[in-house]
Amino acid sequence: MNADDALPLDRSRGSEGPRTVVIMVDELGVVTGWSAGAERLLGRTAGEAVGRPADDFLTPGAGEPFWTARAEGDDWLGELTARGPDGRPLVLRGTAHRCVEGDARAQWILVATAAPPAGQQVLPQEIERAVVHWLFTRSPVAVTIYDTDLRCRWQNEAMTRLTGVTEAERRGKRLPDILSGPDAAVWERRLRRVIETGESAFSGEMHGRVPAEPERDAVFIASASALRDHHGHTLGLCTTVSDVTQQYQSRERLTLLKEAGTRIGSTLDVMRTAQELADSAIPRLADWVTVDLLDTLLSGDEPGPFTGVVALRRAANQSVLEGTPEAVCQPGEVDFYPPYSPAVRCMATGRSAIHRVSDHDIKVWLAQDPARAAKFRTYEFQSIMGVPIRARGTTLGITMFYRRSAHPFTDDDRLLAEELVARAALCLDNARRFDRERTAALSLQQSLLPQGLPVQAAVETASRYLPAGGKTGLAGDWFDVIPLSGARVALVVGDVVGHGINAAATMGRLRTAVRTLADVDLPPDELLTHLDDVVLRLAAEGEGGAGGSPMDPSVLGATCTYAVYDPISRTCSLARAGHPPPATVTPDGRARLLDLPAGPPLGLGGLPFESVEVRLPENSLLALYTDGLLGFRERELDTALDQLCHVLAEPSPSLDSLCDRVLNDLLPDHPADDAALLIARTRALNRDQFAVRDLPADPATVSTARSWAARQLAAWSLEDASFVTELVVSELVTNAIRHADGPIQLRLIRDRTLICEVSDASNTAPHMRRARLSDEGGRGLLLVAQLTQRWGTRHAREGKTIWCEQLLSNGNAPVDATMTPVP
Repeated sequence: MNADDALPLDRSRGSEGPRTVVIMVDELGVVTGWSAGAERLLGRTAGEAVGRPADDFLTPGAGEPFWTARAEGDDWLGELTARGPDGRPLVLRGTAHRCVEGDARAQWILVATAAPPAGQQVLPQEIERAVVHWLFTRSPVAVTIYDTDLRCRWQNEAMTRLTGVTEAERRGKRLPDILSGPDAAVWERRLRRVIETGESAFSGEMHGRVPAEPERDAVFIASASALRDHHGHTLGLCTTVSDVTQQYQSRERLTLLKEAGTRIGSTLDVMRTAQELADSAIPRLADWVTVDLLDTLLSGDEPGPFTGVVALRRAANQSVLEGTPEAVCQPGEVDFYPPYSPAVRCMATGRSAIHRVSDHDIKVWLAQDPARAAKFRTYEFQSIMGVPIRARGTTLGITMFYRRSAHPFTDDDRLLAEELVARAALCLDNARRFDRERTAALSLQQSLLPQGLPVQAAVETASRYLPAGGKTGLAGDWFDVIPLSGARVALVVGDVVGHGINAAATMGRLRTAVRTLADVDLPPDELLTHLDDVVLRLAAEGEGGAGGSPMDPSVLGATCTYAVYDPISRTCSLARAGHPPPATVTPDGRARLLDLPAGPPLGLGGLPFESVEVRLPENSLLALYTDGLLGFRERELDTALDQLCHVLAEPSPSLDSLCDRVLNDLLPDHPADDAALLIARTRALNRDQFAVRDLPADPATVSTARSWAARQLAAWSLEDASFVTELVVSELVTNAIRHADGPIQLRLIRDRTLICEVSDASNTAPHMRRARLSDEGGRGLLLVAQLTQRWGTRHAREGKTIWCEQLLSNGNAPVDATMTPVP
């Protein structure tokens, strides 16, 4: 800034008389003002001096520079050495006064003159007169003098410019007469305290309006000091005022953006992110805010040209009024905007726009929308600002800002709104993309999980799968119920560490592998051994895949429990690979965890798995689950297991209700991990539903086996299946006698299908082959495969069993309890 010349001390002395220098220096020693007199006397322009250190031009005659004086020292008198235009030292004599404006830096005002020739002196009152003249006519600081009744006696020209009230108009008036707002009365009370105590006061930020700009909310900072005579009596007080509205607004904008940066995008939810955007703008930027997103975009389609009516889905409303009564539609609803509406125009051009309600375009729009026009009239909106929501080159929607005050939106408001919306746009786009990908991925995951548990004679089942709250909704937990031969059933629950598509894809591959291995009818420990090899191969493929992609860590974080239940023997064989132990509840209500060796997680390789066989009475419960059900991150693992057993032991009307109760009691409102639960109630086949016949390894026994099978089918009223069954029995028994070792056992099971099993002591697996026309044999298994629904082989520790199933013509009719197996 330039400090204008003070009055010459004595113009009658001509060019040889002293000239006055007025220089302003802040408390850091930086020149902030440089008068025309300083330019003439020191030979440097204000542009060359302002902003540079004062000690580049001034050197104190003795002691420290005046601008380094302590805070309590407000006046300085002495000599300084400066360098004149000709380069020679020039001695200046003068006085400096320290001025403080609230929390701003202190400013020193130096008034000095060149030392007069020998015998000529400058009177101190001349210097004081120059300072007073500069202060009251040229100073940028607004100053007012009040008497002890707090009535204005005098103000300088800066105060006149600030308030819009001249000194003559203001003389005799108090502060609330020119400053409106509650802060005026508060500041006047503090001025009264200055009169009473003599202590200086600072206002901090004071809000109000002055006559110069009656519709502008201004912010000021002020200071007040008592004026005393030489006896110490208070004559009045002096106040200085600075308008810091611009600095205040800049700080508010920065604060708003900072808060918005931490608030917006806290989740990957589109509606919540939009609401966070609207909340951030109220009330500092607008009185009402709406956020609308393109409905086509939310549906997964790309936006088209904005040439016709555009469907926008309301994502958020926010208002300074409770309940947002201004809203025409609520979040989630779709509204239609014509092409001439400000919202569509902003989206079409990709540029923000500010309108007054009195504008012609706004009147046309509201004339075609009576409901919206009624809202505008009721709530007296005066100014509208539209900011398109754009991210990654795509227009997502529009944010509309509304004000009731007559003070319209400004370009500064527009820039702030654009910055705010731009920050939110990326979050909204991320949330939109996440929703779209999550929907597709969830569909993939649901297709990988069982669509419905198969009805089994061996068990009644119910299951639950709950993705973790706040996650992607995709995880690697899975469960399955797999029908096996001999009316048996396999129950499996597994867990792949992590979330997202990788974990879901890994889960799908492992579930498929388990089903494939289950078809081979392997014991649980052998199945887990083969599954362990599968995981190792998956990991190796990831490590050495195309492009050297790193190995997916979720592959090596898989665990599994595999159980096989036999309703005839009522035994269950189980093995687990690093998975939580299964829980059982016997019909008498006792719940316990099975003492089953934990086994290593899948993918370590080379470590054995152990299986355990337990007897489960009919109507026992078997619960398999993943570790997410225990929620051990929130509580101790043992406590969670005890609670699980306790809940399982409580009576329940159905397995579904039991599953719901387990989830409600064990899981928090927002679980940190995914949870899968599979509960099975065991059933048992009655003695009249199966029949067993031991056979010697003698070709003559084939006819005996056929006759026994026919009589058993007659006892079960299944004569229609007799022809096929006798042929199947004949072929399977013949093969066992020819190619295997004794003993041989024939078993018929009447379940939902008719099952025929022939067991022998050989581990050699049979296979079908195409017999030549000249061959007398080799067609047995081919006939079995053609005549039955399905067939297969399962291996035991010793020997094997060949089985086949036939559909029954009489469906699932219950077996007559009076029927008994044929001896």
